[in-house]
Amino acid sequence: MAPRLLWIGLGNMGRGMCKNLVEKGTLSEPLLLFNRTKQRAIDLSNALGAGKAEVVDSITEGVAKADVIFIILSNDEVVEAAVNEILQQDVKGKLIIESSTIHPDTTEKLAKVVEAKGAEFLTAPVFGAPAMADAGQLIAVLAGPRNTVDRARPYFKGVTAKGEIDMSDEPRGKALQLKLIGNTFILNMVEQIAEGHVLAEKSGLGSKYLHQWIENMFPGPYVAYSNRMLSGDYFQREYPLFAVDLARKDARHALSLAKAAGTKMQNVETADAHLVKVKEYAGENGDFAGIYGAVRQEAGLKYENK
Repeated sequence: MAPRLLWIGLGNMGRGMCKNLVEKGTLSEPLLLFNRTKQRAIDLSNALGAGKAEVVDSITEGVAKADVIFIILSNDEVVEAAVNEILQQDVKGKLIIESSTIHPDTTEKLAKVVEAKGAEFLTAPVFGAPAMADAGQLIAVLAGPRNTVDRARPYFKGVTAKGEIDMSDEPRGKALQLKLIGNTFILNMVEQIAEGHVLAEKSGLGSKYLHQWIENMFPGPYVAYSNRMLSGDYFQREYPLFAVDLARKDARHALSLAKAAGTKMQNVETADAHLVKVKEYAGENGDFAGIYGAVRQEAGLKYENK
């Protein structure tokens, strides 16, 4: 019988990953779901279909039933609290897969306390937007002892992910170093697209020509973010695709890494300053792509482009 899985955290990424586990994974029992807002777990369970998932009322209830436990939550503090709840149960022999974007020091600390309780711990952050999670097209970074990585492989490439970066037998913190540095590329991309579109508008070139150039030169995420800006999606969503507080958390962790290494990430500093403006204007529902609105305001334009 295949191991039973518990999923903790049903944000934009977690819901898509669960969908693919149910559709493509070799699960012999319903996927266990836990989310602090229980209705989100109920809604996902209903969407997955009868008999595909089971909602649990607490982390400890889910852990008691599970062999493999996935975690993908918003920040370090929430992840640590979840792990503390997990460890209230007997976890000997279980596998904990931690896919949140947290500081490398946090994942190393968690690995020690989990292993002290007799469980295995894998650090497995993922790259990709929510649409990529829905499509099973993420890139997973797997770090930990080789046997632990091998135990987790059935849930990634070909299921939730299109590819893996194998860090078997490397310190787990390296996976988060890569995740944070990689996320700065996305942050810098959004900042540059925003600055480019504002300059195109202010100079008289017009955004449509810059967008056409982006489509031809940088297909993929550049085009997606350019579309989100020009369509007004960056300020019109009820719920953000990537919340401003989460983006700022990633920026802080990356800047912390840079400081510790004796270097700087000045592009990240610029983008983070714009994220501060997004939070001031839009509050906690401000979207990462709202950097465009902040750059517009700096140039004397309205935050909204519609």
